[in-house]
This record gives sequence, structure tokens and C-alpha cells, in this order.
Amino acid sequence: MLRIGITGGIGSGKSIVSRLFQALGVPTYDADTRARWVMENDTELRQQLSAAFGSDTYDPAGRLNRSVLAGTVFQNPALLARLNALVHPHVGRDFERWAMAQQHAGYPYILKEAALLFEAGSYKQLDRIITVFAPLPVRQARVLRRDPHRSAADVQAIMAKQMSEKEKMSRADYVLTNDEAQPLLPQVLALHATFSTPQ
Repeated sequence: MLRIGITGGIGSGKSIVSRLFQALGVPTYDADTRARWVMENDTELRQQLSAAFGSDTYDPAGRLNRSVLAGTVFQNPALLARLNALVHPHVGRDFERWAMAQQHAGYPYILKEAALLFEAGSYKQLDRIITVFAPLPVRQARVLRRDPHRSAADVQAIMAKQMSEKEKMSRADYVLTNDEAQPLLPQVLALHATFSTPQ
């Protein structure tokens, strides 16, 4: 069973690509969604995060206090690196358990969608990497439409913290272009055919 990663900068459309693959019946692991689940449900990680970032990391009901945590780490690279160093190994183990279940079910390939695939080192768990590319102005416009609470400066700050598109593309095995000019579905169907063929 092939393990395929999907990544791309904010606003590139990697989630849309993932949904197209899901519509084709491909099991997909959303690393961002699962990271939030793991942060709330993994007892060891909860203890580590509370010890590292304070008791208000979780609210009185035991839910992750995302806004407080984000406010603590986002402008502090050292704290952000510490958060990632704590969370990513737990998410990696969660992915391994999920991937083994899919392998037993007999799927020819699975997908892992993650914004920080290269930065977190989780590309090492995968056989092939897809980078979804869109030009910077297109990405910025998409994020501002999707997230009306963000300013253009907010979006630029997020992009500045992510690996450059050029670097992501150079490290990928496949690049899908999602520039609103080239149709996306034929590109996805072509890769689906490739991955579904016995290696």
C-alpha cells in the first residue's frame, strides 16, 4: 500500500485536492484535524502541553483552549518550535495506527494531508509527496475570502512561517496546479490512476 502525502501553502487548495481523492474512495488522514483530536484526547500529550504552556491550555471542561495557546506561541518561534516538538510525534503515532488499519482493509493507497509535511519531518513516513501549487496572489485572495477575520498582514505572516512554494515543489514527487485556470480534476484523476495501478 502506497502512502501519499499532500501538502501546499495556505490557500493553495490542498484540502480541495484531498476531498477530490476522498470522493474517489481514497482513505485520507487530515493531520491538522487529527492533531486537534490528539491534543484533546492523548493523556500524555495533555500533561506535556499543560506543563509546557500553563494550566489554561485547557478550559475547565477539558477542551483545548486553542485561542490562548495560539496567542502564546504564534509570535514566539521558540515556543512554536516547542509546541510542534511535543505534538508532532504523537500525531505521527496516530497516523501509523490509522495507516495500519487501512492496509489491513486492502486499499492500494492512502493519503495524508498536512500543511507542515516537510517542516514536521512526517514526509519520512510516506512514499510519495504531492504539492499543490497556486500563485501567491490567488492564495492570498482565497484565504481572505475564506477567513474574513484575517487581514492581509495576518495572511502574509502565516505564509512567512511556511516553507516557500519553490522549496515544496522541488521536494515533491508530483505538483498539482490549482491556479483557477487549469482544471484540477483531470490532474487528480491522472494521479489516482497512477497510484491505483499495482507497483
